[in-house]
Amino acid sequence: MAEVKLIASSLSLFCTRIEWALKLKGVEYEYIEEDLRNKSPLLLNYNPVHKKVPVLVYNGKPIAESLIVLEYIEETWKDSPLLPEDPYEKAMARFWAKFADEKCLLGAFDACRAEGDEKEKAIETAIESFSFLEMQIGRTKYFGGEHIGYLDLALGWIPYWLNVMEEVGCMKLVDAQRFPLLHRWAEDFIETPVIKECLPPRQKTVEYFTASINYLRSLATSKQ
Repeated sequence: MAEVKLIASSLSLFCTRIEWALKLKGVEYEYIEEDLRNKSPLLLNYNPVHKKVPVLVYNGKPIAESLIVLEYIEETWKDSPLLPEDPYEKAMARFWAKFADEKCLLGAFDACRAEGDEKEKAIETAIESFSFLEMQIGRTKYFGGEHIGYLDLALGWIPYWLNVMEEVGCMKLVDAQRFPLLHRWAEDFIETPVIKECLPPRQKTVEYFTASINYLRSLATSKQ
């Protein structure tokens, strides 16, 4: 049995960022695909609080919540560091990762599922959030400098999953003209072999998001 286990869903952007980190660190692990519609006793045992993936299990001890898992991986396996050594730069990477999850990702999802006048407002709010990331990339190849780092992995959903959300939601949030630096970073990131090989099939991802959005819209309609 592998010392390191990853309980995950292949369509989840939160799980994929953990796979990226493990591969960049050269950590061998056992991947366990979880059916989120029929959660396994294994998942419920290792993450009884939130009952969500990803869950990293190392020597029988589980760690949940993807950004926390990323930091655990960084602290446990020292090779190929993901976070900068400077305390301020390290704090900023953590800050922007949290900002991106809470503002950019949720904002994009809200814009994807919204309709009518509400959609225009949600798109405007999401674009404003992404503009803060545009100012952070600078002239380096990645957010982490010349090598992929913690913040790049935290934002790694943008080149792929955001594009899916834009298709499903019939909208455009990040384009090359408005966000040239973010767009350039996204192209460089997604073409990195270790990043590309972990991406799920696009059509399955589109179908998953479409089903999720339709379900949430039906719930909203039933409450009216």
